[in-house]
Amino acid sequence: MASPVEDKYRSPLVSRYASKEMAYNFSDKRKFITWRRLWIYLAQSEKELGLPITDEQVKEMEDHVEDINFAMAAEEERKLRHDVMAHVHTFAYCCPTAAPIIHLGATSCYVGDNTDLIMLRDGFGLLLPKLACVIHRLADFAEKYADLPTLGFTHYQPAQLTTVGKRACLWLQDLVMDMRNLERAQGDLRFRGVKGTTGTQASFLQLFEGDHEKVEKLDRMVTEKAGFKKSYIVTGQTYSRKVDVDCLTVLASLGATVHKICTDIRLLANLKEIEEPFEKEQIGSSAMPYKRNPMRAERCCSLARHLIALVSDPLHTASVQWLERTLDDSANRRISLPESFLTADIILSTLQNITEGLVVYPKVIERHIRHELPFMATENIIMAMVKAGGNRQDCHEKIRVLSQEAAAVVKQEGGDNDFLARVLADPYFAPIINQLDALLEPKTFIGRAPQQVARFLSEEVKPVLEPYKSKLDVTIELEL
Repeated sequence: MASPVEDKYRSPLVSRYASKEMAYNFSDKRKFITWRRLWIYLAQSEKELGLPITDEQVKEMEDHVEDINFAMAAEEERKLRHDVMAHVHTFAYCCPTAAPIIHLGATSCYVGDNTDLIMLRDGFGLLLPKLACVIHRLADFAEKYADLPTLGFTHYQPAQLTTVGKRACLWLQDLVMDMRNLERAQGDLRFRGVKGTTGTQASFLQLFEGDHEKVEKLDRMVTEKAGFKKSYIVTGQTYSRKVDVDCLTVLASLGATVHKICTDIRLLANLKEIEEPFEKEQIGSSAMPYKRNPMRAERCCSLARHLIALVSDPLHTASVQWLERTLDDSANRRISLPESFLTADIILSTLQNITEGLVVYPKVIERHIRHELPFMATENIIMAMVKAGGNRQDCHEKIRVLSQEAAAVVKQEGGDNDFLARVLADPYFAPIINQLDALLEPKTFIGRAPQQVARFLSEEVKPVLEPYKSKLDVTIELEL
């Protein structure tokens, strides 16, 4: 007989991939404990501002903040068809003295929306150090290979040389942009605060007998207790769903970055120039034992597509929030908000694992350069011949004929590029034969790539990592 775990669907985001920390951040336990903390913050602040709430009532709530009877709450929700009131009743059951003042003056979004904002804030707090670790590992990689020449590619066709480290800096630049975007999105988050059913704070104004200053102070006090510096001055029943758009947009943008990086790694793995880590007993293919499939990079691409797609949910939700709010956002947000953070968490952990074990094969890279470099060196050969007294047009024609012949050998006969052998055999090029090795030295074709790497790591990467330097030693071991 199947066990309860096996006979019902579980999201692989939680059961297979995500970290325990991120899974907990969006868990029911974390959510409902936060609801209770918010009810305590509200009661404490209302008491401090003069409402008839006792220390005993507040202490009773504090003593039972984690004492949640989930079965009772589920039964209450089945009866009431209202999740917040189900938990008000459940909390009241274990806090009979405090029961009359739990949720006093508040609407459901007081706990619902404020908890979501806390989870979003803390979700970013979990992602940012992971992103910093990825940037740190990749920066070390870029520095190590800053001057290792490699074929550049445009249109996935061989192009002018770059270096392995310079290419890694292209990846890093996007990740640094993502770091700034995530920090900005987290920093922009505000608390919904205590605003009432349509955002007018009418219920609290009534509780405080028309004292506007006390209502303002209540909002500030609860906001500070929840760890926020500011609350939104204007809300409907909910905070603006544009906030969700902002949060998920930066995560989708991160997804695009990771997809690009991991696609590059997959392409380079095909060329056998770079490979992701491969475990000693890992199997690449059930049918082809020799294969070393880039499964981690493929996983990142697969999940990144999901992350990119999720941003459409809050965009649609924000567009259909009628007047002060409509409830058709609720079910969607239960899925799209947690899944975005869980997915981002997974791809960052996987990418960190990849960047901690990237393997470079310089000899393969060198062979690919040797295969293509003769064609790329033609301009250098022409210039050298001109300096030796030759005519540019005559030289150009000689080079054109020899390179076309060599290309035919490669493309039509499947042979090696013999362009240099043809140059060496042609008496026309005798004046520069002793210069050919220098003219074909790969490092003369990489421009300022090493200098760009050094400057970029110093000026752009190092400052971004500074706030996270105490958290950069965490290593990742993927269970699956």
